[in-house]
Amino acid sequence: MENSVVVRRLLAVVKPYRARALLSLLAMAGTAATQPLLAKALELLIDKGFDHKVAFSLWLVPGVLLSIFIMRGLFTFSTAYLNNWVMSRVLNDLRAMVFDRLLRLPVARFQEESTGRMINTVVGDVRQVVDMINSVFLAFVRDTLIVIGLLAGLLWLNWQLTLVALVIVPVTAVVVRTTTKRMRSLNRDNQRVTGEMTQVVEEAARGHQVIRVFAGERYERRRFEQRSEALRGFSQRITVAAAATVPVTQVATAVAVSVVIVLALRAGMSSGEFSSFITQMLMLLSPLKSLVEVNGPLQRGMAAAETVFGMVDAPAEPDPGTRVLGRARGHLRFEQVAFRYGEHGALALADITLDVQPGQTVALVGMSGGGKSTLVNLVTRFYSPNAGRILLDDVPYEQITLASLRAQLAMVSQNVVLFDDTLGANIAYGAETVDRARLDAAVKAAHLADVVAALPDGVDTQIGENGMRLSGGQRQRVAIARAIYKDAPILILDEATSALDNESERAVQAALDTLMAGRTTLVIAHRLSTIERADNIVVVDQGRIVESGRHDQLLALNGMYANLYRLQFAKAAA
Repeated sequence: MENSVVVRRLLAVVKPYRARALLSLLAMAGTAATQPLLAKALELLIDKGFDHKVAFSLWLVPGVLLSIFIMRGLFTFSTAYLNNWVMSRVLNDLRAMVFDRLLRLPVARFQEESTGRMINTVVGDVRQVVDMINSVFLAFVRDTLIVIGLLAGLLWLNWQLTLVALVIVPVTAVVVRTTTKRMRSLNRDNQRVTGEMTQVVEEAARGHQVIRVFAGERYERRRFEQRSEALRGFSQRITVAAAATVPVTQVATAVAVSVVIVLALRAGMSSGEFSSFITQMLMLLSPLKSLVEVNGPLQRGMAAAETVFGMVDAPAEPDPGTRVLGRARGHLRFEQVAFRYGEHGALALADITLDVQPGQTVALVGMSGGGKSTLVNLVTRFYSPNAGRILLDDVPYEQITLASLRAQLAMVSQNVVLFDDTLGANIAYGAETVDRARLDAAVKAAHLADVVAALPDGVDTQIGENGMRLSGGQRQRVAIARAIYKDAPILILDEATSALDNESERAVQAALDTLMAGRTTLVIAHRLSTIERADNIVVVDQGRIVESGRHDQLLALNGMYANLYRLQFAKAAA
């Protein structure tokens, strides 16, 4: 992404707060104006006070100096306050933009990109962008104004000597230009490795039990140290690239100051004029140094901005539909559906034709990798078919808005996802307001009443990250309660009782029977005993439907389903 494009987009983010940004700019200009004022005051003090009989009241000296420093303090405070006011809002706006796009990314993006990198973009990269704006705005604008003010004062005093002093500027520009490309490249690599480190830390925290049981501490420590050492190396190289500019500019400054002193002595400048000139010239060093050093955070910020805007510009989940459905009857139809992951992958589904009537329970069975989960991913429209079409109540999927379609769906997966919030908030997840009567009914239907009674704050108890304060069976029942609360016409059950013991399974199966009544239900099942009463059992193998029918029909057919059934019950009997 071109620098000019990044700058334009950042200015667009700052634009809503331009009034305060302008006030901050004026405060910076006020700070810059105090620099030559101080030098001029010193010139008058030396020429009119020390070199001659004092021609003014001595009380004027502290009065003038105090006035200058009080103005400087007020302008500096105003700059800091206004800058923070603007930058804190820009930070929130940028993070909101990135997080909003994160919520709308296609499912495939989450499989292609690491979680750690995404976290680092939302938290770390946005912070670097705002730090860059702040640094550049403060250093570049404020220090540029100071340099302009001081140069104006120097030109007023002696333009010939000022031209000699200006030898610092082109030297500084050449040095900055030389280091810019290298620093941008190093910062890109630094961001990439920072994202990898975030991923390592996130996985270590999430998988702490596996790490301990399988003695993976050394392996994880090595992964972390590799990224840490890589970051140290990048930091060292970035520091060398940035620090190399300082001695060059200092040598150029020393040469310029030496020449100015010699020429000033030859020109017969007064003590006050010389003091004022040298003071202003030396005052140039600090802002010039800041302008040189801003290249480091500038390049870090520009590299981070590329990543941030890259995510903001990432294609969102396609939503071409315009139809908004009321409550659907739940008639799902697949017509010669085919799908593959990626452009060149093998077909995960081929020629799937299936009619699921409203209120029917259809079980999907087969060997792992056969295509059952892919079929469900198409129903939820996490992916779209490469060929064929899916219809809901005779309306093609692509004509229905995503929000309207997913309002018709509830899902209970074997991989339960809970949030670090209250139990009630997890059950009523997605609802704008919580209906307490409906919540209590869902708790009761999912056989969670005894769990809620044992919690210190009932449904208002915090359950921890991913519900870690609950057992596996309790977490699964919370997921079922969530589906009951939503009361959607289409229900997807992906091994919904897989984590339950026999007693819990019986209780929850009764709740599921109640939940499934009158709803179109798709069940992915490995334990075939749980789907014997399904209206239709569909056997999927290598992406194709190879058998379908009721339980007794498929047993009589003596095909793949019968073999799977006999195999499972032989293992159970053993």
